[in-house]
Amino acid sequence: MAQRQPDRETTGNPSPPDIHVAPAPAAGGHHKRNRNIAIAVVVIAIVLLIVFLRQRAASNAKQAQAAAASARNRAVPVSVAPVVARDVPVYLDGLGNVNALNTVTVKTRIDGQLLRFNFQEGQIVGAGQEIALIDPAPSEAALAQAEANLFKDQATLENARHDLERYVDLYKSGVIPQQQYNTQQSTVRVSEGTVKADEAQIQQAKLNVDYCHIKAPITGRVGIRFVDPGNMVHASDQNGLVVITQMQPIAVLFTLPEDQLSQVTQHMQAGLAVQAVSRDNSTLLATGRLLTIDNQIDPNTGTFRCKAIFDNSNGALFPNQFINARLQVDVRHHVTTVPSAAIQHGAQGTYVYVVTPQKTAEMRVVQVLMSEGLTSVVSGVKEGEQVVTDGADKIQPNGNVEIGGGGGGGGGGRSGHGGAAGARAPRGK
Repeated sequence: MAQRQPDRETTGNPSPPDIHVAPAPAAGGHHKRNRNIAIAVVVIAIVLLIVFLRQRAASNAKQAQAAAASARNRAVPVSVAPVVARDVPVYLDGLGNVNALNTVTVKTRIDGQLLRFNFQEGQIVGAGQEIALIDPAPSEAALAQAEANLFKDQATLENARHDLERYVDLYKSGVIPQQQYNTQQSTVRVSEGTVKADEAQIQQAKLNVDYCHIKAPITGRVGIRFVDPGNMVHASDQNGLVVITQMQPIAVLFTLPEDQLSQVTQHMQAGLAVQAVSRDNSTLLATGRLLTIDNQIDPNTGTFRCKAIFDNSNGALFPNQFINARLQVDVRHHVTTVPSAAIQHGAQGTYVYVVTPQKTAEMRVVQVLMSEGLTSVVSGVKEGEQVVTDGADKIQPNGNVEIGGGGGGGGGGRSGHGGAAGARAPRGK
């Protein structure tokens, strides 16, 4: 019991429990009030921020509206071109290849030594002009021998005829038998045949002499020669001496889709013009006419071939040259045209900006009927109206515009074609 007394004395002291229990409730209430105050401050700040952002958004919206209104009222500098009503040719375009009407590989017809050429490579030669010479000495010697044989056989024939004249009188007098007389008649005929054979040999020898002088069979351009003078040439040589290509006139073969066959056949009897244009469509090379079309359609490509002929007086077309062929099949009379640069595309379709008399841009929906190069045939605008060709990306519908100088005013010419605007026909129509 004496050992437990200090424990009771210790536990019986009331002071320590009062000191530790009483402050705890006071500290918890203070922290709770601070937390509530902080939350209230944050909520108020958020509300103030929301109010501020809303006011700022409203201010920005007003400024944007004011800027948009100012943009609409501000005149945009543009270039314009007039809507023109005119006749527009309709073209069908196809890829073409230039072909010579005639190409001749010149060969020798006799064997011999080539002495010389009478042309420069690339020169234009005329039909019948001598272009090469084979050594004529062997042929001339053969001609002289044939003439000598003829002279000898003619003398034999003349003697046989004299003998026959004498045998006629002897046969009538009964001096010689009929068999001898008939034999002499046969001798005369054999001599006549020999003379004719000699004449044929002379003719052949003269031909050989002529063949030594090689002449151009056609008028055309001479290519690069295959053999040099001094060489022996033979009639059996595969390459020949040189190639002559006819350049004037010249032909062009080009293809068109089978859907356009009816358009070609309908107007073919009246004669159709064909233009040969460079591959980049920048230069008109020559103008000709359609000669014919092929008698069948290629089932592999679905196209048919056309052949046109060109005078080629300026030599612009060259054999095996690739060009773009433009076949004019029709003319659309008095249609409205605008520069292709004026055509715009958007969600509402195809449209143009028309400048009104009040200098505002009116958006006008149009339909493009056909187009070619820098020109488009459209419906939805009237002749004389002005359409915007440059600066349309800055225009607001019904906004003010200021017409200034620029390249858009010309609009309808096709560069390299003398300003002639053509229209490309839509496929299958």
